[in-house]
Amino acid sequence: MRYLPLSNGDRAAMLEKIGVDSIDALFVDVPESARRTGTVDLPAFAGELEVEAQLNAFAARNVSPAKVPFFVGAGAYRHHIPATVDHIIQRSEFLTSYTPYQPEIAQGTLQVLFEFQSQVARLTGMPVANASLYDGSTAAAEGVLMATRVTKRNKAVLSGGLHPHYRETVETLAHAVGIETEACAVAVDNEADVLQHIDANTACVVVQTPNVFGTATDVTEIAKAAQAAGALLIVVITEAMSLGLLKSPGEMGADVVAVEGQSIGVPLSYGGPYVGLFAAKEKYLRQLPGRLCGETVDADGERGFVLTLSTREQHIRRDKATSNICTNSGLCALAFSIHMSLLGQTGLKRVAKINYAKAHALKDQLATAGFDIVTPRFFNEFTVKLAKPAIAVVEALAAKNVLGGVPFARLQNAPGFENHLIVAVTETVSDADIATLVATLKEVAQ
Repeated sequence: MRYLPLSNGDRAAMLEKIGVDSIDALFVDVPESARRTGTVDLPAFAGELEVEAQLNAFAARNVSPAKVPFFVGAGAYRHHIPATVDHIIQRSEFLTSYTPYQPEIAQGTLQVLFEFQSQVARLTGMPVANASLYDGSTAAAEGVLMATRVTKRNKAVLSGGLHPHYRETVETLAHAVGIETEACAVAVDNEADVLQHIDANTACVVVQTPNVFGTATDVTEIAKAAQAAGALLIVVITEAMSLGLLKSPGEMGADVVAVEGQSIGVPLSYGGPYVGLFAAKEKYLRQLPGRLCGETVDADGERGFVLTLSTREQHIRRDKATSNICTNSGLCALAFSIHMSLLGQTGLKRVAKINYAKAHALKDQLATAGFDIVTPRFFNEFTVKLAKPAIAVVEALAAKNVLGGVPFARLQNAPGFENHLIVAVTETVSDADIATLVATLKEVAQ
């Protein structure tokens, strides 16, 4: 049975309320070139065999990361995920479970979230972590909202090394609630520039490490300076695997940490769904977005789990809810937690070291070949400044079946960065892949 709650009269009333004539008017901001005016190019009807063949032909137009040398990162990474992860999350009790509004009958879900929180807290070096948000970018935005609640101030300063998509997400949510944002100039290695923008109205400074260019920075001194000015330091991380090797944000004095957890347990999926990790100092516990699960005992003294904190969710605050966790990233959080459990502390460090070693091997070979490596220190991702626009070079690489990285110009139109190519290397890249990239880059970019 289809569920169609709105009548034509309901729709007309809503359109009148927001001041547009039709539903089409809601899409005026979408460029004409991006709109589909006709129907999808498929036959009106066909047998299952024919449909399968047609769709396979469509899919074959894509260049699969698993079939060619793959060096694409910049916020989404291809890591090996053990088959066990997919097997466990597809158990019906996990795959069909929904948000635990009735915790007394969702003990398994609550226990998973409790263990997820424990892993995130330990990984980030922070005392408290919530039960996940939608993704890393919205987690960063929630961190900014939280900082304004904590400090009673109204401005967020954003580092020039922050991933442009994260910056845009923060700016969008901040604009909606009247928070001022101030973005620093784009820079490969200048996270501390945020401090020059702090004033008496600054609630937080947002830095990313490793940043969008791959530069890893110890932000300890930035944390001290920001906090001395009465602002919170929000540390953003897009590559969760880096936490297996680099100093944790907690050790560097972060107040809030927002991480994209896709690298651990969640595959590349054309942009999502992903899972946001969010952690903070304990004194900010009551301002945490989303939900938090806790461990307790019942009336009989038996171990149990409860939804300890969910005061900002829509089932409590209705239209005043500020959490972005409304339908949860629960299954992705479960996948993260299973993969973390399979890796263990030793396994995570081992994979992280492999990432580091392979990335630096590629850097050395590119430098020997005469390429200009502009990232001064990095984990598994760095930036090469080419002699020509990076977008054209990446397209030339793709034509030769090499997915060679992400041009920064595709993320943001910043003068002076047209030739910057961001290259990521994970444990899935072989020595032969590295040799192929170096040889093909020499062919198309020099």
